[in-house]
Amino acid sequence: MALPIVSERHVPYGQEPASDLEVIRRSRLGMLRSQADAVSKMVGLTDNEMAGILGMTPRNLHRIQPETRLSIDASERLLLLKNIMLHAMDTFDGKENIVKQWLRTPLSELNGQSPIQMMDTVTGFGLADDVLGRLDYGLPA
Repeated sequence: MALPIVSERHVPYGQEPASDLEVIRRSRLGMLRSQADAVSKMVGLTDNEMAGILGMTPRNLHRIQPETRLSIDASERLLLLKNIMLHAMDTFDGKENIVKQWLRTPLSELNGQSPIQMMDTVTGFGLADDVLGRLDYGLPA
């Protein structure tokens, strides 16, 4: 049985998603607060959305200086978010407006919640990424 031919993936922003081991390594080092701003700008996440994804209040997020390292948990969430953003940009051919819409659209596959609503848990990141994977292969999401 022949394996399906998978086309080369478009790499938006010249970046590849981090591997699981790289996520662990970089989480342990701690991501800089300024890197959270860069990821949020990829598709225009609001401060409230970013704070919820990172597991903190908007007020606490605003208190962190750009050169300060985030906690392991917040760093892991940031790296998972970045991976999802890169995957979504690839899935939707770099069309930021479509990615923005997809992030905020309730999906039946996610029990009527939007991908961004699911990203308040680490499991939710995996579910959102699974939806993108199904879209990549033309499977019903």
